Amino acid sequence: MRDLAFPGGTAVLTGAASGIGAALAHGLARRGADLVLLDRDADGLAEVVAAIRAAHPDRRVETHLVDLADADATDRVAAEIRRAHPRIRLLINNAGVALGGRFDQVTLDEFLWVVEINFRAVVRLTHALLPALKAEPGAHLVNVSSLFGLIAPAGQAAYAASKFAVRGFTEALRHELVDDGIGVTSVHPGGIRTRIAERARVGSGVPIEEYEAGRRQFEKLLTIDPATAAEVILRGAQRRRGRVLIGWSAKLPDLLVRIAPAGYGAVLALAVRSRPVRVPAARAASAERAPRAAPAAVAPGGPTSSSAMAPGEPVPDAGTPAARPADQGDARESGRSA
Repeated sequence: MRDLAFPGGTAVLTGAASGIGAALAHGLARRGADLVLLDRDADGLAEVVAAIRAAHPDRRVETHLVDLADADATDRVAAEIRRAHPRIRLLINNAGVALGGRFDQVTLDEFLWVVEINFRAVVRLTHALLPALKAEPGAHLVNVSSLFGLIAPAGQAAYAASKFAVRGFTEALRHELVDDGIGVTSVHPGGIRTRIAERARVGSGVPIEEYEAGRRQFEKLLTIDPATAAEVILRGAQRRRGRVLIGWSAKLPDLLVRIAPAGYGAVLALAVRSRPVRVPAARAASAERAPRAAPAAVAPGGPTSSSAMAPGEPVPDAGTPAARPADQGDARESGRSA
């Protein structure tokens, strides 16, 4: 399969208002692509568009505000894009959200909110726009999973479940679409320097003091610039790579899980100096308790998204006193939910 050609093609990108998504939008514009950008954060999206138009006045840039947690709204926007763009060269599902807390510390609604945005929205958009990708010779699909699509640490049941689902979905499509000449890439970012930890939603049953301690330590692990991550992703797509891992914070855990697929949890625990704090049953998640952190805008992908966690970035383990480096994975890489 030949390298992906960006110039003159239409690229659809979710989670474009900040972080990795914004960096991807700029990178695509520099490469000559016309853009269809989705996000829930109207102000952030407007800033990205203004900067792109100032630097690349010849690029066509279209925006859609959408909350990817809203299935009906997502379907409507996808239909609009398909009508306006019967041929699409590149689709990047980048938007994502995060939720801190063990399975017994989050409500079912909170858990499914993550799945709706991180996985089901990816499926909806891909299904709706696949005919447009098939109509464009040499098209490509990029789905941003996460480090947590490779390993599943304690305190990240919802996020890991959604990102493992994205990984499996993407790998199956890679095999299914080869005869259609469509390249497919699964992306697994490590510690990208975005507002992912700050914007993460906290499970209703997670004590705020535990979350804050974990968030502060976790932020120290976010060292990779979003622009660097975006370039790695775009180079991987151009070369039709099936999988892209960003940073040693993703590559080393990937190696670990290959060596000890059932026992890597014990190795991760050795890297942590403090033991997880068990929350009394009385503090278990209650559907009546509101999340302590407001959901980030799903906007990275469009007009009205719901939470802002960089697609493909690690999420702090809100169920421990300090975010554990070993317990990390890969919204917005920018930090928004699309």
